[in-house]
Formats: sequence, C-alpha cells, structure tokens
Amino acid sequence: MKHLLIFIVLFLSVYTPQAQEKEAASADIYRQAYPKTSELVHTKLQVKFDFSKAWMYGKAWLTLQPHFYATDTLTLDAKGMDIKEVAIAKGNVTTALKYSYDNAQLFVKLDKVYSAKEKYTIYVSYVSKPNDLKATGSAAITDAKGLYFINPTGADKDKPTQIWTQGETEANSVWMPTIDKPNQKSTEEIYMTVPAKYVTLSNGLLINQQKNADGTRTDYWKMDLPHAPYLFFMGVGDFAIVKDQYKKMEVNYYVEKKYEPVAKKIFGHTPDMIGFYEKILGVPYQWPKYSQIVGRDYVSGAMENTTATLHQESAYQNARQLTDGNAWEETIAHELFHHWFGDLVTAESWSNLTVNESFANYSEYLWTEHEYGKDFADAHNFEDMQGYLQSGSEQKQLVRFYYADKEDMFDAVSYNKGGRILHMLRNYVGDDAFFKSLNNYLTTNKFKTGEADQLRLAFEDVTGEDLNWFWNQWYYGSGHPKLKIDYVYDDAHGNLQVIILQTQADKIFRLPINIDIYNGSNKSKHTVWLQNSTDTFTFSYSQHPDLVNVDAAKATLCEKTDNKTTENFVYQFTHAPNYLDRKEALDYFAAKGLKELAIGLNDPFARLRKQTIESLMESKFATDESIIKRVEEIAASENDKKTKAAALTFLGATGYSKYQTLFLKNADDSSYSVAGAALSGLTVLDPANGYSLAKKYAADAKGALGEAVLSGLITQGNEADYDVISNLFNQTSFGQEKVGMAFGIVKYLARVTDISKIKKSIDAVMAVRKSIPAQYRNMSDPAFKQAFDALGKAKGKEIDTYIKESLSQ
Repeated sequence: MKHLLIFIVLFLSVYTPQAQEKEAASADIYRQAYPKTSELVHTKLQVKFDFSKAWMYGKAWLTLQPHFYATDTLTLDAKGMDIKEVAIAKGNVTTALKYSYDNAQLFVKLDKVYSAKEKYTIYVSYVSKPNDLKATGSAAITDAKGLYFINPTGADKDKPTQIWTQGETEANSVWMPTIDKPNQKSTEEIYMTVPAKYVTLSNGLLINQQKNADGTRTDYWKMDLPHAPYLFFMGVGDFAIVKDQYKKMEVNYYVEKKYEPVAKKIFGHTPDMIGFYEKILGVPYQWPKYSQIVGRDYVSGAMENTTATLHQESAYQNARQLTDGNAWEETIAHELFHHWFGDLVTAESWSNLTVNESFANYSEYLWTEHEYGKDFADAHNFEDMQGYLQSGSEQKQLVRFYYADKEDMFDAVSYNKGGRILHMLRNYVGDDAFFKSLNNYLTTNKFKTGEADQLRLAFEDVTGEDLNWFWNQWYYGSGHPKLKIDYVYDDAHGNLQVIILQTQADKIFRLPINIDIYNGSNKSKHTVWLQNSTDTFTFSYSQHPDLVNVDAAKATLCEKTDNKTTENFVYQFTHAPNYLDRKEALDYFAAKGLKELAIGLNDPFARLRKQTIESLMESKFATDESIIKRVEEIAASENDKKTKAAALTFLGATGYSKYQTLFLKNADDSSYSVAGAALSGLTVLDPANGYSLAKKYAADAKGALGEAVLSGLITQGNEADYDVISNLFNQTSFGQEKVGMAFGIVKYLARVTDISKIKKSIDAVMAVRKSIPAQYRNMSDPAFKQAFDALGKAKGKEIDTYIKESLSQ
C-alpha cells in the first residue's frame, strides 16, 4: 500500500499552522497476532454483479483445516452480507450446517470434530451489499467497503463504470467470507460473471472465458500459490489492456482507452524493475504474471494485490506531464517490491507492518538509485525523512503492539521512518551483507508470514553479529536522536575535539557515526560510536583541517545542529561527495543570507540548481546582476524542465519587461511546468495578453500550467469565464494542486452573480475539503473557513447560510 502521506505533510505545511498526527483516544489493548485456530487452504468463488443495486451475488467454497487443536466450530469474517445458505460440501453433495451471524462474523457448527490438518470444505451462498455497510477508513485508506461500484448505472456521462476491490486491512470480507487476517494464506479460484463488454482482472492467470446466453461472460481466474486474503482482488471495466512482458512472463497495464497510447510511458519501467529487484534480492519474482490497473475514485494511493496492483487515477499522466518526469514511478516501484515483502512474505500481524511497508518504502530509494543515480535517491531519502520528522509521530514505535485501531499503523513511522531505518542498517552492515540478509529472510519465510524478529535473525545469521541493540532502539523503541555538533581546534598542539551532544529528552541512542576529516587533497575516514549524552572524540592533525564532516555518509535518521563555519560549508559543498553535503551547505547559506548561495546555480544535480534559484528569489540577491545573468542562462539552456520553470519564475519576479519575448516563447512549451511559469510571468508584464492566453490554454492545462491558467482567469476574468474555470477545476484530480485551486475558486466566486453557479462551485470545493483525510481535515478547515467567511460577507445572507450549512455537514 502506497498512500499519499507525503502530500498530506506538504499540504499541512502550507495550509496549517502545525503538522501533527493525532493518536486515537484509546490504545491500551495488546494487539497480538490473530490466533490460528483454523487455516484457510483454498478459496473458490463464483460471483455475479447487480449494477443497478450495487450488489454482488456470491457463492464460496472454502477449504480449511484445524491448525493444531481439533475443533468442531469455525468462525468466518463476513461483513454486512445477506447469508442465504451455509453447508458442508463433500463432492457435489452439500449438507446444511447450523450457524449464527452478527453482521460481521459467521459462527458455524461443523458436522463433526476435525483433527489437525484434516481438510473440509464449507459452502456459503450470500449477497454482498457494500453500500449498506457503515465502514470507516484511515488517513492511508479513506474507506473500508471492500467492494466498490463506480458509476454503476452510467448516470455520470463523464465517468466510466467500474468495479474494483480494496482489501487492506480487513475489508475483503465485505465481498467474500474468509478469515480476514494477514497470517492466513490461501490459493484461489474466482469465476466472475460480467457484461460481455467489460474486461476483468484478478489474481493469478485467466484460465478461460465463457460467453453466456444472457449477454454476459464468465471469466475464470486461478491463483495456484498461497497469499493473504487482503491481497485478493477483482477489477471490472471498459479497459484497454496494454501488453508488455518480462522474459516470457506477461506484464499488462489496464487503463482507460484514452490513455492506451501513453500507458507504456507511465508503466514501461516495470519489466526493468522486476529484473533489478530479482538481481539485488537473489530471489526470482515468484508469481505467474504482473498486471497493473488504474481505478476511478480509488480510496488510497495504490495497492499491491498479488499480481494485480491497483493504482488511483493520479497514475494517469499525459505526454506533457511526463516531460517533467513520471510522478508515479516511485509508487510503481513500491507496489512491485511488495510482491517480495508483503505478498511473498506477509506481516504476521498489523503490529509488524514494518516488514511490508518499510521495505516497499525503501524500494523507492533502491530503484531511484539504480536508474537515476545516488543524488536522486538521496534527495528522495531526505524528503521521506522530513515526512517523518514533520509528522509529529516521535512517540510511536515502529513495531507497535498497542494501538487504538489497526489503521493507525499506516503512518509516517511504518513508511518513512521504517525506510530510513533500513537505509541506516544497509550503511552499517554494508551492501553485500544487507542484500544477502534480505535473501535469507525471503527464502526462509517465503509463502509464509514474517515479523521484525525474524528479520533480525536473518541479519544475524549473515553478519554473525548480535543486532539486538539496533532492533531494540529502532524497531521496538520510539523517537530519534537530536544531535548538536561542536568543534574545538587547538592548532598549537595539532589537536581536534569533536563534541556531540544528544539533546533528545527521553533516551540515549547508540549510534555508529562516520567522521571524515579533510585536509587539502587528503581525507581520513573514522568510525566512532555515540552512546552517551555527550561524546567527545579527539583527533590529531599537522595542518588545520578544511572540513570535519560528521555523519559523512549522511545516512543517520536524526535532527542535527552542526556548528560549522561558512568556510567549512563552502569546502563541504565543493569537496564532499553526497547530495546532502551540498544541500546542507546551500541551506546554511540561505539561512544566513550569504551570497555563497549562488554557487548552487552550477551544481551538477538539477534539483539543487532549482532549490538555489528558489532560495535566491526570496533573498536580497534577487536583483544582483551576476545572479540574474546566470539564471537567464539556465532559462535559455536548462534541460531539466522543472529547473527551467524555476528560472522563468525567478525572471518573472523581477518584473523586467525585457523577458516578455522569452515568456511568449516558452508559453507553448511541451512541459506544463515551463509553460505555467512562462504564462505567470507574462500575465504580470501584460495582463491582457496573459488573460487571453489563459483562455486559449485552458483546454489543455494541468499542473503548473493549470494553476497559471486558473490564476489568470480568476484575477482578470469575469462571470463569463465561469464554465472554463469550473471545468478546469473539476477536471483536476484530487491532490495538492486541486487543494490550492480550491482557494482561488472561492476568491473568484465573489465576482459571480448567478446564485446557482456559486452554490455549484461551493459544493465542488466542499467535496475537495471532504476528500482530505478526516484526521487532517480539522487542521485545514481554518483556512477554508477564512476563505468562505470572506465569500459569505461579499455575497450576502443566502450564500453565507449555504456555506455554513455545508461546513457543518
């Protein structure tokens, strides 16, 4: 599961005063792994959909066996169903069984006492009614209905009719009776009867298709390898199937037909990713195929259903968006890696979610490092670390046996922090040991379950080292170190003291730290251990060091106050090898208001050039002629589209009319980022022309161009532009861009007189507000309320009342 945690953190940092996660009210129950009284062995389903009612008619044959103790009872999860029949099945003969049902679980009295590993098959006939079920989700997974009918009657002409399922955490039991726990594994058969015009997707392989006399078709999908119930999947819709392959294995992309031409540009790295992950893990991809499907109105980012990953529609990008880089590539990598960590070896309990999600999170780093280089990967690593540090999750343990709800586990600790912990572990044991240990864990536990201690044992087996100290503080402990680093030089005696204080209040971390000491062209490497509130390390030198680089690998998860001099940071920028070495220096220069910041304009990594441009634009050097000249050069020749856009934005902020021709030239750029920056700059210099071009480009405007078009229309437009503005807003997928647009829409409505149009747009903005996960909505609401208050005062009592009623819902 890849959710939009990064977006949430960014959103809160922009629109709210403080970004904090709030723990649920009660978390005093020990959350053990679910007892395995009975084991699933095989699941066979026959399903047919009633689109008009949004119901599913199902028949299930579940083969089970007692785990160890003999039993004559069985408890199945079956949420919100109409149960029609429960029976024991022996061949073609079924014998009714006694049962009771509480709308969540089905309690069955078996026909006899079954002993350990003695198999039997239960038959259940039922109706699934997901829309009648009251289910709540989480920040990561915003709903838990399990089975979703999207526009089932076709009433919305702008939205396709689809069906898809979402099982994690325990929602697949809305549409199939099962033991809906992560420590269960089952093979699977599904017969799906659908209108013949639709295609289907499920786990495993499509064995055959049977046309029916009533205009339907029955597709038979089969998975011969065991996997957890939450990974079962069904997808139905009018999809194009774009075929790819890895070696001889089918790799398919199920997309809406208008995205068929660009599907391979979005998902086309998938075969290479499979090969790369196989190589570093030494474990072949175990499953019979790999398909990816994009669902409308999906309730999370993406989900690693075995062999059938489901993505939300944000995965869709057109050719212009992709010129800025594939914004969904890390998610594609994340879900694929789950097919080793999560699907092949599954977390035994939600408390141990780290063995699923922390690895999938870190796989994004691994793929980015392999495909785009260490700078790209380290930049992603830093962003994910900030996502954790800004989340307010410091008191949460990575392995958590106490939580109020299993959904609480899907947070910045399980994902962001867990990934950074793996990065530290890799840095500590070395690449060879790290990947051999992962191989050991996977091969030892494949098609079974795993937990953090099994991971520790796998590493200890390979390294020969007791790693309890690492696991105790990082997996079973909370928080992170906060380091204050000082330097004392005694040139007279050639003596250096590096003094490191751990300033966090609750505990002292044991940390191996690399210290590199630079002296001219020479660099000496040292590894020291922090294990006290204050540690002092002494080094001798014959010449005053140019730089002492603490945490030289930049791999430690920590907050750091590093009291270097300006000269040290200049040397660090030009001599130290890592992305964070240079970023730390640029951040220091920016914070101190130093012109040395401008050296970042020549950094080899585009992202740091972009950061430098953005920092200089906010500095007192924004009018410096030498800096403007360098930014002009970047605007003219930069290959990275987002960096080029930053340069155009910088030049636009100068207000110099000489750039008008440059902006006109770039307003037609294939990149939305570049075109958006150019249009914004042009609108400042020539508002009338900017307004005219905004109307011209509105038909194809996403990302930065969409924001620039909307801004131009809102600031210069009138009520006649309502339909263009409204369509642009409605066609933007939910995300940071749309949230930003929402505030502009509210401002624009003050110039609209048609009450029905105002109410329609208020409803659209309210829908965006409600799409923000509930636990964060109370943080964003003050900003929405402020914008709506101004609109209510401007438009009078009727609109003010309508707004207040909408906010209260």
